[in-house]
Amino acid sequence: MADITKPIHLNYPNFDKVVNNSTILVDFWAEWCAPCKAQDPILEEVASELDGKALIGKVNVDDNRTLASKYGVMNIPTMILFKNGEKIHQFVGVQPKQKILDIIQKNI
Repeated sequence: MADITKPIHLNYPNFDKVVNNSTILVDFWAEWCAPCKAQDPILEEVASELDGKALIGKVNVDDNRTLASKYGVMNIPTMILFKNGEKIHQFVGVQPKQKILDIIQKNI
């Protein structure tokens, strides 16, 4: 079983199943993206603090171009908060931990 206190790697086969059944912040990122790498430790902390009340997911846009296109991801990092499959909020660029936590906690 996956550790829900850490980000979950999402791809086309598992995306809908996870997103449609949870409150999850999905980070669209790429390996070569320096701002994405700066966001990673912040998302690790957020996932740990949420302790499974909401999830953090990661979608590598280079490996999952269809998902990035479907959600209109033009710049990375882009983070989209979903609740039971519905898009609730979108962030573009590196975001501070407290801002992310505040938005997620309002929607749990």
